[in-house]
Amino acid sequence: MLEADAILKILPHRYPFLLVDRVLSIEEGRAVAIKNVTINEPFFQGHFPGQPIMPGVLVLEALAQVGGILAFQTAKEAQDHLVIFVGIDRAKFRRPVVPGDRLRLEVSLLHKRHPYWRLRGEAYVEDALVCEMEFKAMLSPRETS
Repeated sequence: MLEADAILKILPHRYPFLLVDRVLSIEEGRAVAIKNVTINEPFFQGHFPGQPIMPGVLVLEALAQVGGILAFQTAKEAQDHLVIFVGIDRAKFRRPVVPGDRLRLEVSLLHKRHPYWRLRGEAYVEDALVCEMEFKAMLSPRETS
Protein backbone atom coordinates (compact mmCIF):
# COMPACT_ATOMS: atom_id res chain seq x y z
CA MET A 1 0.00 0.00 0.00
CA LEU A 2 1.22 3.51 -0.81
CA GLU A 3 0.01 6.52 1.14
CA ALA A 4 0.05 10.15 -0.04
CA ASP A 5 3.69 10.84 0.89
CA ALA A 6 4.93 7.89 -1.19
CA ILE A 7 2.69 8.85 -4.12
CA LEU A 8 4.16 12.38 -4.06
CA LYS A 9 7.65 10.88 -4.43
CA ILE A 10 6.59 9.01 -7.57
CA LEU A 11 4.26 11.37 -9.45
CA PRO A 12 5.17 14.93 -10.43
CA HIS A 13 1.52 16.04 -10.00
CA ARG A 14 0.49 18.29 -7.12
CA TYR A 15 -2.75 19.76 -5.79
CA PRO A 16 -5.19 20.31 -7.40
CA PHE A 17 -4.10 17.90 -10.14
CA LEU A 18 -2.96 14.92 -8.06
CA LEU A 19 -5.91 12.56 -8.40
CA VAL A 20 -4.72 9.47 -6.48
CA ASP A 21 -5.21 9.36 -2.71
CA ARG A 22 -3.93 5.87 -1.94
CA VAL A 23 -2.58 2.84 -3.77
CA LEU A 24 -4.08 -0.36 -2.38
CA SER A 25 -1.98 -2.86 -4.31
CA ILE A 26 0.69 -3.13 -6.94
CA GLU A 27 1.75 -6.37 -8.48
CA GLU A 28 3.49 -7.15 -11.74
CA GLY A 29 1.25 -5.72 -14.42
CA ARG A 30 -1.60 -4.44 -12.21
CA ALA A 31 -2.33 -1.63 -9.74
CA VAL A 32 -5.41 -0.69 -7.70
CA ALA A 33 -5.80 2.77 -6.18
CA ILE A 34 -8.40 5.03 -4.58
CA LYS A 35 -9.58 8.58 -5.29
CA ASN A 36 -12.00 9.98 -2.71
CA VAL A 37 -14.24 12.49 -4.47
CA THR A 38 -15.30 15.34 -2.18
CA ILE A 39 -17.40 18.46 -2.69
CA ASN A 40 -14.23 20.47 -1.90
CA GLU A 41 -12.68 19.60 -5.29
CA PRO A 42 -12.05 22.88 -7.15
CA PHE A 43 -13.63 21.65 -10.41
CA PHE A 44 -17.06 21.31 -8.78
CA GLN A 45 -17.42 25.10 -8.58
CA GLY A 46 -18.05 25.22 -12.32
CA HIS A 47 -18.91 21.62 -13.26
CA PHE A 48 -21.85 22.05 -12.64
CA PRO A 49 -23.27 24.54 -10.13
CA GLY A 50 -26.24 22.89 -8.42
CA GLN A 51 -25.46 19.47 -9.92
CA PRO A 52 -21.76 18.68 -9.33
CA ILE A 53 -20.27 16.02 -11.63
CA MET A 54 -16.58 15.09 -11.79
CA PRO A 55 -15.37 15.86 -15.33
CA GLY A 56 -14.87 12.61 -17.24
CA VAL A 57 -11.48 13.74 -18.46
CA LEU A 58 -10.33 13.89 -14.83
CA VAL A 59 -11.45 10.30 -14.26
CA LEU A 60 -9.31 9.37 -17.29
CA GLU A 61 -6.42 11.37 -15.85
CA ALA A 62 -6.74 9.59 -12.49
CA LEU A 63 -6.46 6.25 -14.30
CA ALA A 64 -3.43 7.53 -16.21
CA GLN A 65 -1.77 8.59 -12.93
CA VAL A 66 -2.26 5.07 -11.57
CA GLY A 67 -0.65 3.80 -14.78
CA GLY A 68 2.34 6.03 -14.05
CA ILE A 69 2.64 4.63 -10.54
CA LEU A 70 2.41 1.08 -11.91
CA ALA A 71 5.21 1.75 -14.40
CA PHE A 72 7.41 3.44 -11.82
CA GLN A 73 6.97 0.70 -9.24
CA THR A 74 7.34 -2.33 -11.52
CA ALA A 75 9.84 -1.39 -14.25
CA LYS A 76 13.50 -0.66 -13.53
CA GLU A 77 13.73 1.45 -16.68
CA ALA A 78 11.01 3.78 -15.36
CA GLN A 79 12.92 4.88 -12.25
CA ASP A 80 14.65 7.87 -13.89
CA HIS A 81 11.75 8.73 -16.19
CA LEU A 82 8.43 10.51 -16.28
CA VAL A 83 5.55 8.43 -17.53
CA ILE A 84 3.72 10.58 -20.09
CA PHE A 85 0.14 9.94 -21.20
CA VAL A 86 0.20 9.82 -25.05
CA GLY A 87 -3.10 8.36 -26.23
CA ILE A 88 -6.58 7.14 -25.35
CA ASP A 89 -8.63 4.44 -27.07
CA ARG A 90 -12.09 3.08 -26.38
CA ALA A 91 -12.94 5.46 -23.53
CA LYS A 92 -16.47 4.96 -22.23
CA PHE A 93 -18.33 6.65 -19.42
CA ARG A 94 -21.01 4.52 -17.79
CA ARG A 95 -22.38 6.91 -15.15
CA PRO A 96 -21.49 10.26 -13.54
CA VAL A 97 -19.08 10.50 -10.62
CA VAL A 98 -20.38 12.81 -7.90
CA PRO A 99 -19.21 14.16 -4.53
CA GLY A 100 -19.09 11.42 -1.92
CA ASP A 101 -18.12 8.73 -4.42
CA ARG A 102 -15.00 6.67 -3.81
CA LEU A 103 -13.35 5.78 -7.09
CA ARG A 104 -11.52 2.46 -7.22
CA LEU A 105 -9.01 2.82 -10.04
CA GLU A 106 -7.77 -0.43 -11.57
CA VAL A 107 -5.02 -0.38 -14.21
CA SER A 108 -3.56 -3.40 -15.99
CA LEU A 109 -0.62 -3.61 -18.36
CA LEU A 110 -1.59 -4.91 -21.80
CA HIS A 111 1.77 -4.60 -23.55
CA LYS A 112 5.09 -2.84 -23.20
CA ARG A 113 8.00 -2.27 -25.52
CA HIS A 114 10.42 0.34 -24.24
CA PRO A 115 9.66 3.22 -24.12
CA TYR A 116 5.93 2.59 -24.81
CA TRP A 117 3.29 1.03 -22.59
CA ARG A 118 -0.30 0.08 -23.46
CA LEU A 119 -2.67 -0.20 -20.49
CA ARG A 120 -6.31 -0.75 -19.63
CA GLY A 121 -8.00 1.30 -16.95
CA GLU A 122 -11.32 0.80 -15.21
CA ALA A 123 -12.89 3.07 -12.60
CA TYR A 124 -15.53 1.77 -10.22
CA VAL A 125 -17.80 3.26 -7.58
CA GLU A 126 -18.57 0.38 -5.24
CA ASP A 127 -19.06 -2.48 -7.74
CA ALA A 128 -20.40 -0.33 -10.59
CA LEU A 129 -18.12 0.33 -13.55
CA VAL A 130 -18.24 4.10 -14.18
CA CYS A 131 -15.46 4.52 -16.74
CA GLU A 132 -13.12 2.39 -18.84
CA MET A 133 -10.40 3.02 -21.38
CA GLU A 134 -7.30 1.71 -23.03
CA PHE A 135 -4.41 4.12 -23.06
CA LYS A 136 -0.83 4.55 -24.11
CA ALA A 137 2.04 6.02 -22.18
CA MET A 138 5.71 6.50 -22.83
CA LEU A 139 8.75 6.80 -20.64
CA SER A 140 10.54 10.11 -21.04
CA PRO A 141 13.84 10.89 -19.26
CA ARG A 142 13.43 13.27 -16.33
CA GLU A 143 15.24 16.54 -16.71
CA THR A 144 17.77 17.08 -13.98
CA SER A 145 18.40 20.54 -12.63
